[in-house]
Amino acid sequence: QVQLVESGGGLVQAGASLRLSCVASGLTNSRSTMGWFRQPPGKEREFVAAMTWNGGSRNYADSVKGRFTISRDNAKNTMYLQMNSLNPEDTAVYYCAATGASVRSTSPQSYPYWGQGTQVTVSS
Repeated sequence: QVQLVESGGGLVQAGASLRLSCVASGLTNSRSTMGWFRQPPGKEREFVAAMTWNGGSRNYADSVKGRFTISRDNAKNTMYLQMNSLNPEDTAVYYCAATGASVRSTSPQSYPYWGQGTQVTVSS
């Protein structure tokens, strides 16, 4: 049984940084893809970043390239999303997700496993 638990959200001012964490359990395939998605208020869930669990490949949405970094610590079964230079448009509930599909998969429908989400709010 796959379980994903996010943490690290909060309220910050524009220009600040936050690091989200996702502790994963039950993932037995080292070639799994782990991803971050977000859902802004009143909008659909959108892709943010993904990486293979073995760290070989990464993929980022254009809107976060150069500001966000996805990484993982295999010893802790934890994936991270370092978010720098945050702006109000980054305000959303952020979700951790897992799939056996390619790291290039950006559709939420490609991910069968989800965490409960963590709120990130960026004030101007």
